[in-house]
Amino acid sequence: MRFTITREKLQEGLAAVAASIPAKTTLPVLANILIETTEKGIRLSGTDLDIAVSTEISADVESTGAITIPAKKLSEIARELPPAPVRVASSGEQRVTLDCGRAHFRLLGLPRDEFPSFPSIKFGESWRVRSGELQKLISHTAFAVSTEESRPILNGVLWELRPDMMRMVATNGHRLAKMQVPIKSSGMPSADLIVPPKALEQIRRLFPADEELEIARGENHLGFRSPFTAVYTRLIEGPYPNYEQVIPKDNDKVAIADKAALTSALKRMSVIASDQTHRIRMSFNAGMAKFSVQTPDLGDAQDELAVRFTGDPLDIGFNASYLLEILRFIPTDEVRMTFRAPERAATLEPEQWSDPAQYLCLVMPLRLVD
Repeated sequence: MRFTITREKLQEGLAAVAASIPAKTTLPVLANILIETTEKGIRLSGTDLDIAVSTEISADVESTGAITIPAKKLSEIARELPPAPVRVASSGEQRVTLDCGRAHFRLLGLPRDEFPSFPSIKFGESWRVRSGELQKLISHTAFAVSTEESRPILNGVLWELRPDMMRMVATNGHRLAKMQVPIKSSGMPSADLIVPPKALEQIRRLFPADEELEIARGENHLGFRSPFTAVYTRLIEGPYPNYEQVIPKDNDKVAIADKAALTSALKRMSVIASDQTHRIRMSFNAGMAKFSVQTPDLGDAQDELAVRFTGDPLDIGFNASYLLEILRFIPTDEVRMTFRAPERAATLEPEQWSDPAQYLCLVMPLRLVD
């Protein structure tokens, strides 16, 4: 194998694949990047066996071949190379040389045969989705997944694909985020998929918003493909909880607040809130929301915020961290909150959002201690 590539193209390809390389592994070849020559240049691939990424970049190929090279060292070398063309050549199955300007490197690799094969996915039967719509769903929901290993099904994002819309839902049992966007009919059957957030982050990072993606399902894998880049991920298997059951339909108290002002007040209260529960009290009445927090051995704090509130007065407790996290993703200047009772779930939605998407977040209250 022998090819010449620009330093910038090499760095770009390595950056795309880097996130799929495990930091620690008992299988040495997984710490390597697979480099293969193609008709258009070279293809770089990496995998941790759960997620695999490959990307094709342009290069001048003199002779074909393939080899795996230690990813970390190759990335460090590429970062320090002078601004000149990089000449890469392999001799045998385990040795590769890099020349750039006056710099010369020799690295030991591993044979291509030791690199795991990618999942078998037929892209002939695929959904077609615009990357920007998918990224919108990911960025507004994936934050809410659970990080606890006790309920693995909640470690993934539920992705519901329908002929006319797609929806993503994520929850950790205490907070929930749900967004759906209309799509043009893809001609493919409906599907419910549970996707690891790490894979979705790669989709959000690697594909431009205006690109159309092909998405196809294998036996227990999902593949995303554009003309130059492909991402494969293992799906999380099992039934996702019936999230519709926990979304309240009868909340009769409504507060509309300025998002920035609400965020600032919550941040101020969080300074005094308990590091364990982050509990704050919110008291709503006509035209006003009062915040209070009391933490033994630390002190207490109060604040007030003008809101538009309809319904009977209400005292309710929340984890301030959950509220702040949700507010980061509310896409409008004002947020609409609904409540039923101190022990019932509250919802947060964008107020007067002109986008055709629908977005709702839910947060469970905390019991107040008098």
